[in-house]
Amino acid sequence: MAVPCALLLAACASQPKPPAEADALPPPVAAPRVVPVEAEPRAPATQPASLFTQLTQGPLTAMLAYADKVRPLGGADLSAEIARVGEQGETPAAQMQLAILLAQTRVPADLARALGLLQRVIANPAPEAQPLHPLARALAARYVEQRRVEDDRDKQVQQLRDSQRRIDQLNERIEALRAIERSFARPNTPAPTPSNGSRSNP
Repeated sequence: MAVPCALLLAACASQPKPPAEADALPPPVAAPRVVPVEAEPRAPATQPASLFTQLTQGPLTAMLAYADKVRPLGGADLSAEIARVGEQGETPAAQMQLAILLAQTRVPADLARALGLLQRVIANPAPEAQPLHPLARALAARYVEQRRVEDDRDKQVQQLRDSQRRIDQLNERIEALRAIERSFARPNTPAPTPSNGSRSNP
């Protein structure tokens, strides 16, 4: 009788325990959080080159890059760029770009206009103008020196023209005096004498 009881107890002990009700249910899945997304920014390739350079490298570096880009321009290309920049308005960047272009025309009136534009940038206290102040002062000093050199050159050219005109006038006077001297040096031609045969007898 003791043996069957021991076998029954061993069988009961070997059966697995039923799982708990909490362990039988899978954990709830959390819903993903929805985050609002702003409008997609414009790709750098779709933005103008000058604006992209200004956004990525700063206004001062962008202005130096622009000056290097337009330095070889001349003639019709320079005039077209001046017209294009002039349509951008009165922003400090546009004023500086226009000043750089006008300084390349070699026209005294354009150089004076470029200096005026740079002075406006220097006197502008706006935040977008302040980073350009050092470059504007440097360019203004350079353009003042360029204007002085060009004024001296124009004066020298005018002096050479005046000197050449005086030399031409002196040469004309010298030629006139030589012509008078040659006229005095000519021998007097004696009047022709009648021949003996042509004389009438008394």
